[in-house]
Amino acid sequence: MKKIEAIIKPFKLDDVREALSTIGITGMTAIEVKGFGRQKGHTELYRGAEYVVDFLPKVKIELILPDDRVEECITAITHAARTGKIGDGKIFVSEVERVVRIRTGEENEAAV
Repeated sequence: MKKIEAIIKPFKLDDVREALSTIGITGMTAIEVKGFGRQKGHTELYRGAEYVVDFLPKVKIELILPDDRVEECITAITHAARTGKIGDGKIFVSEVERVVRIRTGEENEAAV
């Protein structure tokens, strides 16, 4: 099993959720986060004063999937989240050793 973590622009969350739902992926976690990469924030004007916004709002989504679903998931997220502008985000894939459903005690793919 693999864990997919994707950092995306907040306004793309619904598009990504719909794209994942279309390919049959129904469970995910979404977390509001702040961060920056090459984008490095931007300058804003507030009540006549200029200030730098270093950390930009993003959404982090997390999914646990069987190995054979990873590529189609990455493709769906990439197509749904892409704007073509800087700051579109990143996708991270890592190995998951074990998953346990608390309610039933089911493990691994049965628990997902």
